[in-house]
Amino acid sequence: MSTDISHGFAPEIFSSNSAFSSELTIGGVSATALAKEFGTPLFVVDEADFTSRALAFKAALDLHFGHHAGKVYYASKAFLNKEIARWIEASGLGIDVASGGELAVALAVNFPADRIQVHGNNKSEDEIEKAIMAGVGAIVVDSFHEIERVARIAVNHKKIQRVFIRVTAGIEAHTHEFIATAHEDVKFGFSLASGAAWKAIEEIRAHKSLHLIGLHSHIGSQIFDAQGFGVAAERLISLLAKFREHYADELPELDLGGGFGVAYLPGEESVNPDSVLAELSKVVAEECAKAGIRVPHISIEPGRAIAAPTTTTLYTVGTTKNIELDGGNTRRYIAVDGGFTDNMRPALYDAKYHAVLANRTSSSHRVTSRIVGKHCESGDIIIRDIELAEDIHPGDLIAVPVTGAYGRQMGSNYNHLTRPAVVAVKNGKARVIVRRETVEDLLALDI
Repeated sequence: MSTDISHGFAPEIFSSNSAFSSELTIGGVSATALAKEFGTPLFVVDEADFTSRALAFKAALDLHFGHHAGKVYYASKAFLNKEIARWIEASGLGIDVASGGELAVALAVNFPADRIQVHGNNKSEDEIEKAIMAGVGAIVVDSFHEIERVARIAVNHKKIQRVFIRVTAGIEAHTHEFIATAHEDVKFGFSLASGAAWKAIEEIRAHKSLHLIGLHSHIGSQIFDAQGFGVAAERLISLLAKFREHYADELPELDLGGGFGVAYLPGEESVNPDSVLAELSKVVAEECAKAGIRVPHISIEPGRAIAAPTTTTLYTVGTTKNIELDGGNTRRYIAVDGGFTDNMRPALYDAKYHAVLANRTSSSHRVTSRIVGKHCESGDIIIRDIELAEDIHPGDLIAVPVTGAYGRQMGSNYNHLTRPAVVAVKNGKARVIVRRETVEDLLALDI
């Protein structure tokens, strides 16, 4: 689908139930109505789109791996609250958590503990204990210290804990350095090349309170082809084959992680679950046949690919100004009522976003613009360069799509701003699923 040049609406990067006529609507609710009822900044989640994306990954995994399909674990670090956890549970997915707080959210809505997988490179003893006592399906161990801790705590509670080993497969995924996680020089997991992964297997096998069920790999984020996943699968399958040869047994599971890329700008394309899993299933089958082992149960962990495209952030314009540049050019600054406290990714990763004037159409000339936040930082830039209508003025609404991953979840209270509400829309109705913070919330922790 192409961008409508009259107002910049690009259907391919907005949630599937978004449209633009005289103004932007999401899930049948207009941007004006949303802003009037709930205020701005505002995260607007297209509930039906979220559910359909979750189900698409599950259907693709089941289709291409058949009885070898494991679980689709939703990577909750992307976007999590109680209602999101309920949607994930109802869709039949598992959930992966990377902290005690994320685990608490899942347990608060009675998410089935056996469908919870616990991640993290530095799990505290308290987090490990809570996970074991809850009966989580698996803990992904990330260091030798952690092997000892999980084993000891499991013994204390007379439990046998199922664990995965996180393996760094030595792959340089084509992504930002900060979100590449499987080359050797990172904080995550056990190196395959150095032999640390095999040593971890041996140590786990020595503990009667641990049950090693498989290997885990995550090669990074925003990956748009199956090649990296395929190489990771090939290398981990070689480790599975070594395990079978040494122990005369086979590990039943292989988790290939997430990182499936999504489109943020007009003209870009998101990873298609069906295509990438079809290609991956061929690689796994071929490599297992070469190694002479059974195909293990394959699991994946999409987070961004489910959450990001479902959500749009609405802002209200506060001020505009024109800045004269060298060479006689002008840049128009559009300041909105949010900023990097609700979207840290541009500052952290130099991430690029799109935006539209959301409350009306405009026939005004389009000019080079910069959308900035209200924080006392020159780096508080949401979109560095974009062509927008020259007549945008205070009170107008700006919509930024694809903000469902690492927006609200990375939110902060810098400058003592309150964090935005999250609203779910479906079939023309809107409801709050996370209320807006208040000044009283900000002061509540002060002694």
